[in-house]
Amino acid sequence: MIFAKIDYINLLPLHIYMKKYPLPSGIKKAMAYKSGVPSKMNKALANRLIDASMISSIESFKKKYKTLDVGICANKKVLSVLVCKNTSYEKDSSSASSNALAKILKQDGKVIIGDRALKAYLENKELYIDLCELWYEKTGLPFVFGRFSCLKHKDFYERMLKNFLKAKIKIPNYILEKYEEQRGICKKDIKEYLELIYYKIGVKEKRALKKFQSLLKST
Repeated sequence: MIFAKIDYINLLPLHIYMKKYPLPSGIKKAMAYKSGVPSKMNKALANRLIDASMISSIESFKKKYKTLDVGICANKKVLSVLVCKNTSYEKDSSSASSNALAKILKQDGKVIIGDRALKAYLENKELYIDLCELWYEKTGLPFVFGRFSCLKHKDFYERMLKNFLKAKIKIPNYILEKYEEQRGICKKDIKEYLELIYYKIGVKEKRALKKFQSLLKST
């Protein structure tokens, strides 16, 4: 089994949980090696280079995937999926879902996601539109940006992640310091940002996914 990770701050709790989970060393080594942005994981899973990953919600709609009720969710605001005001439309090559969301919400500016988006927002939020905030204003629903998906071994991954959804994951200080140095975002802001993110796909989140899928067909 090859599980890959998206190396964004919003998945730090999952990375820490997986690091502590009793997996064979070979899987852990592969997990550490196979990492990248959402669009890279979409392609890797589609081409069967990996067996499981958190992938873009839009990619997870494909019937070939087995999906879990684990995702990257936010309600009302997210700070890391943005459109730059007063700019021409430009996709962010890292994310399929965010580009599609911008189109659905009729936002024609430059899309920016992930840790660089979070850093930009924290530096001057007046320059950006938070797509999660706009989605909530229009639908009253949270948004699911990514969903844990696999090609096989779904039962194994469900068992593995069952306790993750219940756990209160504490980010060690040395990891916060590492990301502060690498991403240029202070520890306090990282902690506050992670309070906006949650991972359980429940009833409202499933409604949001259906709404998103329905709107995709009409755009």
